[in-house]
Order: sequence, then structure tokens, then C-alpha cells
Amino acid sequence: MYLERIYGIFPNKFFSKEGMRTTKMYKLKGHPTPRSKKAEFTLSDEEYDVINFYLKKYKITNRSRWFRETIINHILKNMDMDYPTLFEENEMRR
Repeated sequence: MYLERIYGIFPNKFFSKEGMRTTKMYKLKGHPTPRSKKAEFTLSDEEYDVINFYLKKYKITNRSRWFRETIINHILKNMDMDYPTLFEENEMRR
């Protein structure tokens, strides 16, 4: 997936057989492209508190990376589900 290529994240590498967290770092070929575009949004107090609780609970220190990964992951999952087909869904079920 996209995040695997960008961040070198492979889910099967996160946990060893003993259950301890282990990560393997992968270097990308070429130069990373700088992030020059901004995306801003506002949150209500309740939404902000829920996000902060989640980040503290799972000890996430890089908020911007977490937001990027979460948003891109959601988009890619939806795109995988909405791939173009030759026939409508009900025609394929026959």
C-alpha cells in the first residue's frame, strides 16, 4: 500500500513471536519530496479531547504523521472498495 512505500511500515514486522514491539526501518530510494501543501481543519472541544485521549493512550508522539496516515489509510481503503468494474454489483452476484 501507499503508506508501506512511504513510511516503510509492514504490519507483520511490528510484533515478534514474544509479543514485544519490534520495528524494522527501511530506507526509501531517492529523495523524499518536501511537504509544501497545508490542510487545516477545526475541531470541537469534545473531538479534540477524544483525539488527545487516543494519542496519550497509544503513546503517539508525532501527531501530524498520525493524522496523515489515518486520513490516507481511510482514503485508500475506500478507493479499494470502489474500484471500477465492468458490471454492476447485482449483475456480478448472479
